[in-house]
Amino acid sequence: MGAASFELIPLDRLHGHEEVVASDLERLVANLQASRIVREPILVAAGSLVILNGHHRVAALRRLGAQRAPAWVVDYQDPKITLDRWDSGPRLTKEDVIARARSGRPFPPKTTRHRVLLDLPEHPTTLTELGAPRDPEFDPPLVRGRA
Repeated sequence: MGAASFELIPLDRLHGHEEVVASDLERLVANLQASRIVREPILVAAGSLVILNGHHRVAALRRLGAQRAPAWVVDYQDPKITLDRWDSGPRLTKEDVIARARSGRPFPPKTTRHRVLLDLPEHPTTLTELGAPRDPEFDPPLVRGRA
């Protein structure tokens, strides 16, 4: 337990359990367009590929035409990953989170709060590495071999 692996996961394999805030998403899309880098990978449960943290980043990557998301893949049952709520309400379990993701009926934005006591450093990843369309204004030209 306690291990996390860094992976580039196809966006179409990820499952969200929370909705996003439209204004936050717009800001993030603008920031990613300007920087062309995702600095912090999302957090994903191994096996189910449920997004534990990073719904806005995933939505922004989809909007920008990326094919993959940078992710720390973790054992969700690890006691170093705990689940709380941002607001008041009934206690939630990790099984509730997985069930909501599978059902296609996400929680409202900022319902769940995951705390992770694992060392998950930044892992800057360019939009080009994530399969987003190149932006000639920001992305360096591709180097091709000589004929």
